[in-house]
Amino acid sequence: MARGLADFRDRVAVITGASSGIGEQLARDLAARGAHVALLARRLDRLEALANELGRSGITAIPVKCDVSERASVDAAMAKVVAALGHVDLLVNNAGFVTHALFKDHDVADIERMVQTNLLGTIYTIKAVLPSMRARKQGWIVNLSSVAGKLGQPDESVYSATKFAVAGLSEGIAYEFAPLGIHVMTVHPALVRTEMFTPEVLARMPKRATRTFVEPPEFTREVLRALARGQYEVTVPRYVNIAYLIRAICPPLHRRITANLRLPVLPDLTS
Repeated sequence: MARGLADFRDRVAVITGASSGIGEQLARDLAARGAHVALLARRLDRLEALANELGRSGITAIPVKCDVSERASVDAAMAKVVAALGHVDLLVNNAGFVTHALFKDHDVADIERMVQTNLLGTIYTIKAVLPSMRARKQGWIVNLSSVAGKLGQPDESVYSATKFAVAGLSEGIAYEFAPLGIHVMTVHPALVRTEMFTPEVLARMPKRATRTFVEPPEFTREVLRALARGQYEVTVPRYVNIAYLIRAICPPLHRRITANLRLPVLPDLTS
């Protein structure tokens, strides 16, 4: 029965959202450890450049254009991966996006796109790799949720909802998949320095929060350590677990802290 995964030599890993940020860094880390990687994202030019770079180390890296919000795109991408690499050992569901907006102002079309990408995209990819993993009676699935998937956040309420859903999905299938030899781990990042954090986004965040960013290599190092230990979930950085504890034992205090930290920097709160 699969639990921890520490030896990546000749493993086949599929990484969604691999064109930048966390996904790109994980691709580099896995390739450096000897894994063959399938890089999935919408920006094919970036994937091709990354695949060419990683392939020079002797592993196989294939770029596959894929929009995870579209089931047909996911199914076609996974079929291409299996045809090229034979099977899938590890799936990393990293693709997703966040819109910083108050719910009253959040466009419904963007909300629908976020649900399709963050939640349905995760479901589509898991469904697509499951036959390969079941056939081998072994596999690992890593789903990127968020600290916002444990602690609801103002100015990103729909994002929180999608990430709560990913966390719930992951917890449920972890029970179901264990007898099949498939291990599921949920990852809850706090603030990881990626291109998602534009100046416009940073302007809607407390100044003190911007001092807590984790660099992608530090973040992915913790993720791979947790995967090696066979953990079912991990929060990076770990000190954020204190916030979970405060919310559990004293919800009013947690609400006051969150409100005092997040709300004063939102100029459109009452407009």
